[in-house]
This record gives sequence, C-alpha cells and structure tokens, in this order.
Amino acid sequence: MKRLALTVSLIALSAIPALAARDQIRIVGSSTVYPFTTTVAEAFGKASGMKTPVVESTGTGGGMKLFCAGVGEDTPDFTNASRAIKKSEFEDCKKNGVTDIVEIKVGFDGLSLAQSKEAKPFELTKLQIFLALAKEIPDKDGKLITNPNKLWSDVDASLPKTKIEVLGPPKTSGTRDSFAELAMGAGAEKIDSLKALKEKDSKAFDAIWKAMREDGAFVEAGENDNLIVQKLQANPEAVGIFGYSFLEENAKTIEDIKVDGVAATYETIADGSYKMSRPLFIYVKKQHIDSVPGMKEFIAEYASEKALGPDGYLADKGLITLPADQAKMSMEAAKSLAVISGEGLK
Repeated sequence: MKRLALTVSLIALSAIPALAARDQIRIVGSSTVYPFTTTVAEAFGKASGMKTPVVESTGTGGGMKLFCAGVGEDTPDFTNASRAIKKSEFEDCKKNGVTDIVEIKVGFDGLSLAQSKEAKPFELTKLQIFLALAKEIPDKDGKLITNPNKLWSDVDASLPKTKIEVLGPPKTSGTRDSFAELAMGAGAEKIDSLKALKEKDSKAFDAIWKAMREDGAFVEAGENDNLIVQKLQANPEAVGIFGYSFLEENAKTIEDIKVDGVAATYETIADGSYKMSRPLFIYVKKQHIDSVPGMKEFIAEYASEKALGPDGYLADKGLITLPADQAKMSMEAAKSLAVISGEGLK
C-alpha cells in the first residue's frame, strides 16, 4: 500500500507544471505591442534587480497560439495583442487548461498606410483600398470577378499610374486582422451590391473582404515592421501597412497616406477622428503568477502612471495613451487580476 501511495503521489506531482524551474518572465505576441512591452521589460529589470523579461515578436495570432498551448514552464506568461482575444482562441486556451486569463488594455494604435518620402504623395479612401486589394470585386452588374486592377489609376483615374504593390503583415498578425476589418470591410460596405449581401448573408460578405489578393498586388512581408520600412525605401512606389508607432519612428524616410482625408497622427487617433485605429492589450496567464517570480511586479510596472500615463515613458515611445477613465479601468484590472469570462468575444 505504501508503494502504491508513493506511486500515486509521484504521478500527482508530475502532473503539476514545474514552473519553479524558470526564473525569467516570458512574453510573446504582437509586433505592434512589442516595442512598448520591451520598454516596460527593460524598466522593470532596472528597477527590480530581477532578470529582464524575454519578449518575442511572434504576431498576435502566433502569440495566442503559444499562450493558449497550456500551463507550464515551456509556455509563455504573457502575450501581447493588437486586437482583443478571439472567442476561438479563448476556447483553445480553456481546452488546454489555460482557464484564468487577465486582460489589460494598454493603449491605442493607428493602422498606417505609408509611402517613401521620395514618392509623389497621394491619398486614398477605404473604398479605393478595397478595390485595390480585394481578391474579388463586383463588376458593373454586381457580379464578383477576379480583381483586374493593376495600377492605382485603374482603381480611380485620379490616383497615380503606378503598379499596386502593398506590403503588409501575414494572416497571423493582429495588424492584418485589424486592417481587414477597419479598411477592407469598411470599404466593401461602400459598394451597394456588397452592402445588400451583408444584410442577406453576413458570412458571405465577410469572406469577400477578408480575402486579399495573391497575385503580387498585396505582399506578405512578415511580422517585422522594420523590414517593411526598409522595402519602402528600396521601392518608393510601394505602399506599406503597419502601426502608427512605426510611422512616427521612421518619419524621416516615410510619410503617411491620408485615408478618407484624415492623416494618422497622435491627435487624430486619440480623438477618434482617424477611423483606422485599434486598442492594444496584454494578456496575463494568472495560473503562472505564484510560480514565476516577478509577474505581479511586472504587471504593476506596466499599469503604472509612469508607464501608461499621458506623460509616461510609453507615450514617449509612441503609444497613444488611454483616456483617463479607460486608464483607470486598466489599472484596476492590473490590481484585481480579475479573469475574463469569455462572454461577448467574437
């Protein structure tokens, strides 16, 4: 009986994640949130004397996949996200034992369309963006056809007679998800036949605006936004998609393309007049908090006034800070560590 009890005890112990073996916080996720979280990680390391957290840029979707893989030292403690967690991701987390997830909104970012400063400036509407990048678009009779537009001037005669070449993130990126919804989806609704389809069959409508061209007009340039900036410098006629912070960071070599007549600036994103903006988040695996040293202190640093405040060091880094009421909610979430229920997720 003693041998049986010992065996049962060993089995039970082996089922408990050996988190104590890791003494350094691990963070994955969004390339857009990456520079902000890296800044907090460095500040935390200096202030606490503990090991600086390891931050990896995997994209929002890739980060969620790693985060939701399970509980244990071989899984991340946090994931950055440039959109809210999806219902399907929440369910994957739950299925793999990640049942206690804390969501903290950290700020806003604008989705920027930009070009090299060497190129001739032009502006776009969301309708024009859809007509340039959708895999299929309606013809004059409302029938869906393979996108025939090769030049920007094919979309609208007022646009440049240059090849459509837009460099953007892959499907695993939250920036890609946000761009599809805020630019492509909104542009598709400007077309009467597609607007009618949305009312009749929303899933069929969604499938149209989510499908990007695969003929070279839209180029997946990876999760590294700096690489897109470099490619814009090498090819002045190309257009890039990335977060506002990268536009601001590289303002000497690239410039914003106005969308619907509004430029992406700190002020227009903060006041909501620039419509292609989205909230940024960090997600916490609460089940790791008592096992991985420094998690509570790292959360406190991230949600502090000196980091998230309007005059905080993340604003200096380019983060669009939260309005006072939302900042208060984020700070309260960081203190209470209340877990999300999953209700209302899309």
